[in-house]
Amino acid sequence: MAVKIGDKAPDFSLFDTERTARTLREYLGKKTVLVFYPGAFTGVCTKEMCAFRDSMSRFNELNAQVVGISVDSPFANKAFATQNNLQFPLLSDSNRTALVAYGILHEDFAGLKGYSAAKRSVFVLDQDGVVRYAWVSDNPGIEPNYDEITKSLGAI
Repeated sequence: MAVKIGDKAPDFSLFDTERTARTLREYLGKKTVLVFYPGAFTGVCTKEMCAFRDSMSRFNELNAQVVGISVDSPFANKAFATQNNLQFPLLSDSNRTALVAYGILHEDFAGLKGYSAAKRSVFVLDQDGVVRYAWVSDNPGIEPNYDEITKSLGAI
């Protein structure tokens, strides 16, 4: 079952694009938007990450940060960030530990038996790591409602 509003967000230790281990605890103290995406360089994921990139000035006004998480390697995430000028951290959950902890593991992704990826998901956390907004889609082709995310940040 996916993490719900009011839950304490599960901590994680995942590698960033520089192959440095990052934990959720490092991001607390500021509102955080955790964006789980199925795969770098795919059409919908690229559009979604660029939408977050283009909203960063608004997120900064709301004292919020964005952290992207996928099963892609740190190397692929780095190339993806560079190609799309993404200035927020992209973390690699290649072991799927965060996906399991958040209840968003999409098994047999895209009909590939044995391959799992993230369900497209967004969790907005307050400064203490409590989930204040949660959105999870079983359909990887659907983007989140960006206005709802911004509204939830403004309500914290």
